[in-house]
Amino acid sequence: MTTLTDKVAIVTGASSGIGRAAALLFAREGAAVVASGRRAIELDGLVAEITAAGGRALAVPGDVKDEAHAVALVAAAQSRFGGLDIAFNNAGATGHAAPVPELSVETWRDTLDTNLTSAFLGARHQIPAMLARGGGALIFTSTFVGHTVGFPGMGAYAASKAGVIGLTKVIAAEFGAQGIRANALLPGGTDTPMGRSVSNTPEMRAFVEGLHALKRLAAPEEIARAALYLASDASSFMTGTALLVDGGVSISRT
Repeated sequence: MTTLTDKVAIVTGASSGIGRAAALLFAREGAAVVASGRRAIELDGLVAEITAAGGRALAVPGDVKDEAHAVALVAAAQSRFGGLDIAFNNAGATGHAAPVPELSVETWRDTLDTNLTSAFLGARHQIPAMLARGGGALIFTSTFVGHTVGFPGMGAYAASKAGVIGLTKVIAAEFGAQGIRANALLPGGTDTPMGRSVSNTPEMRAFVEGLHALKRLAAPEEIARAALYLASDASSFMTGTALLVDGGVSISRT
């Protein structure tokens, strides 16, 4: 039996990077996957890859900032696959980098809406669906930025992702007795399109790699395996945690 046999999972940000790797891994481990992202063509390719390997998946394109999309994802999980057990609320963006006095209010609000409000909207509709199944696992992608490290120019990103950790802890306390676990996943530097937009020169990539104790970036699949751990019964006594999967960037001074 695979780790997620007969489970149904929503994965947001599934068109690339960590979300795509997690959707593929969850499907290989037996879950039916409802894949969310803004790029329909990439989502369709993901679903085709999962289906060709014998898995089950459905693409639901949309923007996680839109509450109607959160509703549609849960409705798709229930109507196509019978319910919802796991939600990996992974979609996010670094936003515009600038010192705090130079951040526009529009940029601030857009970054918070993308990273934090989207997590709230997802959970708002995922939790009732999980309660109907007797429980479930919520996973939110946060980051070490704003948690263990403050990077100049990333005030909106850090604030939004730190807020995700706070939201995670409250959900864990509110619904633990009803069988719902909520955990935040905090990746380090990861070789994804979003990560490469920050490490956009060989010199910058080498600098970012050097910040980590392991002196490299993560592959998306490495972060996906940590998400699988939080989604599965292997972490059955874990809730309300901020799990660093960061290659030692939070502790390294070498």
